[in-house]
Amino acid sequence: MNGSNAAESPLSPEDLQRFCDFLYRQTGMSYGEAKRYFIERRIIDRMAVVGTASFAAYMTLLRVGGPETEQLINSFTVNETYFYREDRQLVCLSRALLPEVIARKAPGDLVRIWSVPCATGEEPYSIAIWLLENWPLVDAYNIEIVGSDIDTRVLADAHVGDYGVRALARLPADVADRYFTPAHDSVRQIIQDLRESVKFTYVNLVDRAAMAAQGCFDIIFCRNVLIYFDEASRLDASKNLYDALNPKGFICLGHTESMTRISSRFTVRRFDDAVVYQRPEG
Repeated sequence: MNGSNAAESPLSPEDLQRFCDFLYRQTGMSYGEAKRYFIERRIIDRMAVVGTASFAAYMTLLRVGGPETEQLINSFTVNETYFYREDRQLVCLSRALLPEVIARKAPGDLVRIWSVPCATGEEPYSIAIWLLENWPLVDAYNIEIVGSDIDTRVLADAHVGDYGVRALARLPADVADRYFTPAHDSVRQIIQDLRESVKFTYVNLVDRAAMAAQGCFDIIFCRNVLIYFDEASRLDASKNLYDALNPKGFICLGHTESMTRISSRFTVRRFDDAVVYQRPEG
């Protein structure tokens, strides 16, 4: 890419590899020639926004770090989600996981639940709503729900809490009416009490220090992201997730993912409603 033909010229194989190596180091996401069109469209769009005339100049800008690197990463994240997605895991949460967690705690103790990545907030807010609707002991413990993502744009959207028809389609109408404002232009906002009940933070799954800074959790939902990593990044992420769990804590993955293919450190737990992975006590 150079000169006035930047928008039309494809990346050379060397350019593509250089960029994919950079993105991999930043995020752990593994891309290559098979995703050329996807990659080129996003690079072209970002070059147009910042006004760089060549791919080399754009790579120089990325290596400096700062806002453009953040925006570039945002453009590559996948944020497909909706309320009550994979709801069998929510059933498992209230029926099986939380009873085991609180068996080791006293009333009033802190129970920490982490949704990472959380995209635009549907998952952590779903957890909050599900517990209010389905777990009678929700007020007996200090429940802290944290949603984290590498995409700063979706974190900002999660803070606002505005959702359209598609995001709310799986919620029963009476539940939506209890926890969302009336629709305006087909958009409903989650009520303020719930917006304030979930904490949103930036985190990179393969950044050990950033993960450690979040503290430890009793239950982690990490669904449908490890499929975008290569074997090495998945292993790094699994180590960081393991360290982020309290002993005997649980992690839920997406239904197409399996921790046993990544790490032998977790114990497989098969409940009636879901298969989850547990950090051993020792």
